[in-house]
Formats: sequence, structure tokens, C-alpha cells
Amino acid sequence: MNLDALIELLSRDLIDSQNRPLNAPEIMILRGIWQYRTYKQIAMEGDYSPIYFTNVVAPELFKRLSKLIGQRITKKTCRALLEAYATGQVVSDNMETSKASTNSTSINRPLANSQAGHQIEAVGSPRYPSGSVPVGSPYYIERTPLEELTYAEIMKPGALVRIKAPQEMGKTSLLLRILDYANHHGYRTVSLNLQQIDDAILGNLNRFLRWLCANVSHQLNLESKLDDYWDEDIGGKVSCTLYFQDYILRQINEPFVLALDEVNKLFEYPQVAKDVLPLFRSWYEEAKRLPCWGKLRLVVIHSTEIYVPLQLKQSPFNVGLPIQLEGFSLEQIQQLAKCYDLDWDQNNQQVQQLMDIVGGHPALVHITLYYLSQRQVSLAQLLEKANTPTGIYNYHLQRHWANLEEQPELLLVLKSVMAASEPVSLEPMIIYRLSSMGLIKQSGNKVLPSCELYRKSFLQGKQHA
Repeated sequence: MNLDALIELLSRDLIDSQNRPLNAPEIMILRGIWQYRTYKQIAMEGDYSPIYFTNVVAPELFKRLSKLIGQRITKKTCRALLEAYATGQVVSDNMETSKASTNSTSINRPLANSQAGHQIEAVGSPRYPSGSVPVGSPYYIERTPLEELTYAEIMKPGALVRIKAPQEMGKTSLLLRILDYANHHGYRTVSLNLQQIDDAILGNLNRFLRWLCANVSHQLNLESKLDDYWDEDIGGKVSCTLYFQDYILRQINEPFVLALDEVNKLFEYPQVAKDVLPLFRSWYEEAKRLPCWGKLRLVVIHSTEIYVPLQLKQSPFNVGLPIQLEGFSLEQIQQLAKCYDLDWDQNNQQVQQLMDIVGGHPALVHITLYYLSQRQVSLAQLLEKANTPTGIYNYHLQRHWANLEEQPELLLVLKSVMAASEPVSLEPMIIYRLSSMGLIKQSGNKVLPSCELYRKSFLQGKQHA
């Protein structure tokens, strides 16, 4: 079996076992092994860091393949073991085919397709897509090399990763994998979602900082000792910093990842944000001076650009590793279609049709492919009813309508954007609110509809949603 066929077989079997298929860096490593090349040579050809290939990609690849074939794989044994595995799979498939051809009774025919039947059960009958994609799900599409970049970054002392994207673009799904990766490397992890905080806490600096310290202590299984460190005379920011530095960071020996999701919620309280955001920046800078702060790896997730005015040297949004999540590309949609067991044509006609309507929006793409995987309706039928009350996107659109009806001035502006033939200019605060919902995208200093589905739906009115 040649290498391309082997790669295809491994990806198929990984999906069958509820895992993701091989990604681009992993395929590069396999090709390099077949060519007897070093990790440094492989990485440099693809403009990757050799350390990243050696310490991150290769160990994870061999771990996944070892689990798949039931034998420990190393770089030295990789080729021999995988070729033996492939030969065994081909022999098994041929034996099943032979059995099917020699048994004419229908009761024996399904045995010939036992492997395909397993794939349909594992991949072709998914649950309705809602919310984040769980770790280990075959329906997660990597945004290569974004995942690898974040994994490598959180291995660095005092790291700061900034992830930005509108709602339902995959931020939380990526975060789950960052935390899972950190856990597998012996890190402690803390994940806090600012959407879950009471407004009364978010609107008060001292209460927010105490909430932060109390929740971090709780998730690290540490006794809360806020009153031992809190001093009104030195202020909340210093008290919070000392609590982290002299208590939390000294109580744990391992690095820990602190993930703050929906930080954009803090933007709605500018007076608090103007103090909290520079505080995060100061922790990042402290890691360069004090080794204890190197244990902290900060992941900040938000839906839009920050509009709170900050001095350049105070903002955590111009340091660290920036990660911007965009809509799926044509290739990523094609890859996801395979995960849903859809045999779409090779010229990407269906993918382009879907892209023209939803613009690669991950949540909408998942919903579409889910319904198509049920084999009850065609893509043309789905798209024909896309913005109608009986369409598959109705719940998604109704949720946006419910939010907009509570903000009539926002809905009025949105309709003007949808009706315009060219990008339009809006006030920064309006851009922030509509962008966080994912309804518009920026083009320079102006905005336009983020996809054709939204343009048609919100221009025509709620009766068509």
C-alpha cells in the first residue's frame, strides 16, 4: 500500500474510533518519516518550529496511532508497524469481501460491509449540533495551525493567548481543547465564564476581583483566604495581585492555565474594565521579572474588538499570541462533510452553494450537514427554505430576532446595513454590539452583512425568519 492510501486508511479508521482524522502537520511528519528525514527538516519545509514538531505534534501523533493499532509507535518503529497494520486491514477487508461473494443469502451480505456499517453508526448518526464540540468528537474541524500555535504557546512561562471571534464561531470548542491539552501535560486549569457573573459583581471593581480570587481558589481546591490578603488601604488591584502571587502561585507547584471566557462582557462596564484589563497586562509583564508568575498561563476570549479606551502600554490586547477565528473554508466544509458521511462531489459544487448562503459560519454549517446526514432532504431543498419559518435555521434566526427586538435601535441600524449595496459606516459601540452577535463583519472601517442568510432574513422581516 502506498503512503497516500495509508494516510487515507488511517484517517478513516481514526474517525471510525471517534477520533479526528490526520491533520496537515501530522501528515507532514508521516511523509518525512517515509523519506528518512529529521523533524527539523520536516518542520522547516512547512515553516513550523522544529521544537513544536518534536515536542508537540510527533508525540501526540504517535500517541493517537498507538491507541488505534494497539501497539506502541515511535519514530523508529512507525513505518514498519503502520505498514503491517495496513496490510492486516486490507487482508481483513478482502476476506470479508470474499465471504460476501460466496454467500448469496441476504442474511450474510451485511457482513461484507461491517466496517462501513460501523462508520455510519459512529459518524453518520450524530447528535443535533448545539453548543461547543466536545473533546474527542469526530465533528471538530481543526483550524490548522491555530490549535498547534495555542498548544505551543501555553507551554511557555507567563504566556498570554487572546482568542477573538463572534458568537458560535468555535471559541469555546477551541478552549476545551486547550484545557484538555494542558491537563494532559500535568497543568492545573481554571475556566471562568464572565457571562455567568451577576451584573452587580461585574459593575463593582472590588467585588469582581474578590469573585475572581474566590473562584480560582475553588477550582484549584484551595481554601479561600480572601480576608487574609485583602486590604482596603492598598486597594483591590494590589490585594488581588498579592493573593495570586503570595498565596495561589505558592500553593501550587505546577503551571496553571487561567481561561477567561466572554471577557467582552466586561467591556460593558468601562470603569471596571479600565482597571481590570491593565491588571491582566501587569501579570503578564510580571512573569518576565518574577519566576512565580511564570506558572500562570492566561487565555482571554472575547467576541469583539475592545472599545474601552486604554493606553497602549496597559492593554492586554496588544501582547501575547492573537488568535482570530474565521468561518470555515471550502476545504474545511468538505472535510466536515466527510465526517458526516456525506459523499459530496469533488468539484466542491455543494460546498460552494452552502458557502454562498451561510458564509462558512461553523454553527450553521454543522446544522446543515447534520440534516443532510439524516438522508431525508437534499441541500437544494434546505437552502430553498433557508430564511423561512420552516427552514432549518429558523431557531437560530429567531434567537437573534428575540435579542434585537429588545434593542429596536440596533435592529433599525442592522436593517440599514442589510439593505445597503456597499459597506457602511457605524458608530464603534454599534459595531461592537452587532459584531459580537456575528451579524456583521468589518471591511476596513466599514461593515457589511456577515452572510447572505442574515441579509435576506433581517431585511425581509421577522415573518420570514
